[in-house]
Amino acid sequence: MKAPLVQELTPPPTVPTALRQVADAAPVLLESVSRPGRLGRYSFLTADATDLPLGTGDEPFAPLRSLLDRNKAPAIAGLPPFQGGAVGLLGYEFGGHFERLPAPEAGEVWREIGIPPVASVLLADWLIAWDHDIGRAWAISTGITRNEAPSATRAQQRLDGALARLARPPQPAPEARRSSPWPASVGPEIAPGVRSPFTRAEYEAAVAETVELICAGDIFQANLSQPLLTTFDGSAVDLYERVRQANPAPFAGLFPLGGGGEGDDGGEGGDGGFDVVSASPERFLSVAVNPETGAAEVEARPIKGTRRRKASPTLDLWVGDELRQSGKDRAENVMIVDLLRNDLSRVCAPGSVRAPALCELERYETVAHLVSEVRGTLRPDEDRWSLLAAAFPCGSITGAPKVRAMEIIHDLEPAARGPYCGSLFWAGRDGSLDANVLIRTVTRHRATGRCVVPVGGGITARSDPAAEYEETLHKAAATLRAFDASSEPLS
Repeated sequence: MKAPLVQELTPPPTVPTALRQVADAAPVLLESVSRPGRLGRYSFLTADATDLPLGTGDEPFAPLRSLLDRNKAPAIAGLPPFQGGAVGLLGYEFGGHFERLPAPEAGEVWREIGIPPVASVLLADWLIAWDHDIGRAWAISTGITRNEAPSATRAQQRLDGALARLARPPQPAPEARRSSPWPASVGPEIAPGVRSPFTRAEYEAAVAETVELICAGDIFQANLSQPLLTTFDGSAVDLYERVRQANPAPFAGLFPLGGGGEGDDGGEGGDGGFDVVSASPERFLSVAVNPETGAAEVEARPIKGTRRRKASPTLDLWVGDELRQSGKDRAENVMIVDLLRNDLSRVCAPGSVRAPALCELERYETVAHLVSEVRGTLRPDEDRWSLLAAAFPCGSITGAPKVRAMEIIHDLEPAARGPYCGSLFWAGRDGSLDANVLIRTVTRHRATGRCVVPVGGGITARSDPAAEYEETLHKAAATLRAFDASSEPLS
């Protein structure tokens, strides 16, 4: 079979309700919570998904390309664009497949809980898809498997299973295990319940060293981050719901990374895996396939430039105007636009790469950002996988030139980034793709409840170390509220 089975859900369930109904089956959610319109239109939920293999060396996507090409099918018009295929998470260090980079060092943070898998991809053979603009939702089942031809029988079984789950009451959260606090050895406490491997003085010194490298002509820009460490006693779904409420975002998500999902403690000696919760405002890459011409249109939306929003509408307008007029922030944004134009040009048709939007202001729950848009058309001999290989990780969270900036990040940051600054994505059977940048992201160790919440910012020649440190705290404020932690870490 090629076309999936589709059943509209009337009335459509809310995303939080449906998530609770599949909470015991390792759910994967890619949700648009805010930004109504093109960027906040669709959400997708699946569960009980099968692991898919990745390749080795410089062809990690070869098995995914083979599987989805073997099950290729056009998208059904009028439905949300993702109608089954693959969902996955690529950690920041996955970039080592494409560039020669220093081996990541776990640091004290990951030695405490074990470093997460660098990548995981799952088969989304069924899903619930929402179109928030028109208030409709559908259950979609493809019948595809990892190794066999699509089966109508399997498609019906999986659809029936999904509908049965949606017919039951939302599942109560499992009884919360008390989390295990982070030891003092990982770093000082900078707010009640929040530690960091960086003291303020150490982070500012790292910023100053980066500025010196920029002034010496070594790089133009680097993105420097610090991991904030806290704990959470509830389930992954509990944490997602709290982050969702505190910081609604258009590229949010929940992904189980290893260990089999909630309730799996990993057995004797196991670590139980991780859960990744993201409230990302940033699209990394999207690929939309024109059904008539087959042309694959690419979009990237880099974010660079941040200000903390004000409660007063008048002051908030002033903050936005100041950000728009900031020479430092605009330069930072334009440098990343140039980097992404270069990355896209490696796989896009000559003359097709352009930047139709530059340094536009967007407001989110606690911060305002400058956002640009870069577009291109893939060459006929390239696809979404070669695009990911050409551009991963996103230049907005590395710096420019990318490889040298990543070497500096390796030298100055106290731990491997793990999922942070990687990407959560879906890949459809028609060649389409949508991938976020994993910022505003929590990596939760399932067995201990310990959470890693990294935050960072772009450093340029005009950067002030004290201001850059404060910017990381502003970016973390909304996410930290989900933990009942202070949104104002100590200086």
